[in-house]
Amino acid sequence: MGARTGAEYIRGLQDGRRIHVNGELVRDVTQYHGFRGVVAELARHYDRHHDAALRDALTFASPKDGFPVSNSFLAGTDRALMEARVAGDRMRSQYTYGLMGRLPDFMNAWVTDMAMIPHVLGAKDKKFADNASSYYAHCRDNDVCMTHTLVDPQIDRTKGPDAQHSMRIVRETSAGIIVNGARMLSTLAPVSDELLVGPFMPRKPGEEAYCAAFAVPVATEGLRFVARETYDQGRSAFDRPLSGRFDEGDAIAFFDHVLIPWERVFVAGDIRAYNAMIVAFPGHVGLQAVIRGTEKLRFMTGLACKLATVSGRQHMPRYQEMLGELVGYVQIAEGLITAAANETLRRIEATKELLGAKADYSETFEVARGVHPFHSFAGGAAMRQFFPMVNTLVCDVIRRVGSSGFVMTPTEGDFDNAEIAASLNAVLAGPEMDARKKVQLQKLAWDAVATEFGSRQEHYEIFFSGDPYAVRIQQFGAPERARCEALVERLLSEGA
Repeated sequence: MGARTGAEYIRGLQDGRRIHVNGELVRDVTQYHGFRGVVAELARHYDRHHDAALRDALTFASPKDGFPVSNSFLAGTDRALMEARVAGDRMRSQYTYGLMGRLPDFMNAWVTDMAMIPHVLGAKDKKFADNASSYYAHCRDNDVCMTHTLVDPQIDRTKGPDAQHSMRIVRETSAGIIVNGARMLSTLAPVSDELLVGPFMPRKPGEEAYCAAFAVPVATEGLRFVARETYDQGRSAFDRPLSGRFDEGDAIAFFDHVLIPWERVFVAGDIRAYNAMIVAFPGHVGLQAVIRGTEKLRFMTGLACKLATVSGRQHMPRYQEMLGELVGYVQIAEGLITAAANETLRRIEATKELLGAKADYSETFEVARGVHPFHSFAGGAAMRQFFPMVNTLVCDVIRRVGSSGFVMTPTEGDFDNAEIAASLNAVLAGPEMDARKKVQLQKLAWDAVATEFGSRQEHYEIFFSGDPYAVRIQQFGAPERARCEALVERLLSEGA
């Protein structure tokens, strides 16, 4: 099949899925007013892969049949392939301004990574590694739009997953596993083709029933979603330029004794494989997140700089200092893309060396040996610490630059009203800028940081890779700390 068109993507969503929004059961998400904007945006995303001017940068030939497929599925196993992958991820992120944290590229990178850790998934039974490889090929060659659900519901975080009504394996059958319970937070679920259930927080001994990783169509019998209210309220592109295009949606996934066929299962009760999966990933998913984060930071920095021009603040040292700091962070972020790409290449090579010619990992391979093929994790640190920090900062700078000026902004309808348009043009013009252009910029900034959409964007970035508190504790246990301390020990020994 190869890369899909936008029309093919839209037709694929008309599958009778069960999505509840604001008390309403939505069976055709393509016709629901709150999803039309993001469906259209994703359709444009898929159509770009067929644009003659962009196709070479966004696709590669499938090893199965030679059809062009998205290079968000490309394994960066050498420098040239890695550069092609980075270029494609960057271009797709630029077209969406980095505002879609779950652009299909993210999960495409996930399944690419998942297919490259057979020693983890197949340590007890090789079929699970084979399932991951087959699923990767299926997604690549059919251009599947995926979402994921990783997190247990939050009922009482002092207790285990059983107290959260989290999804668990109820029983195993000859056909597959039966799962029941809930998972969250399924960003993009209402408009995705498939749902991948994966690990996030590590499980403890005794919690094996909660150790399941698999993929199913969103329209699977017994699976339903309750989505949050949509932020796309049908406003014009002038009044809500972002909410109407990039609201991905978030949802809780409810499993009512759902049968998961064995060929779609990657982990079933194997606590070692469950806990090691993400840690053992080569890093394509982290690299994609760094690229997307960089392009969003670039867009938001540009927005802050342009917003300063509506009132002449770009000439004032106080604001130049704020904006200059952001520009510096964009340059650092570019370096993080290079670091994450290089790190992924090193991890791939280290894993190859670790595995050698081994083809069957059943019972004979120690999972722990494959968990840290390379000690550094710059891509992960960027996702978990750098981008949450700078995204919060850039939102604060936009608010300070915009000041009270973008709180009181008229609508497009006001400018179209001849009775008041002249008055608005007289009092709202900026330096070398007419009132309509000035307000358009202010509306864009307001939608980026202050509407429901903008507020969710900031909150989402803070928790993109989990609880910041827990993440920093994890970093405390990283191998890098020992290397830092070793330098101090060396200096002390020199003076002995």
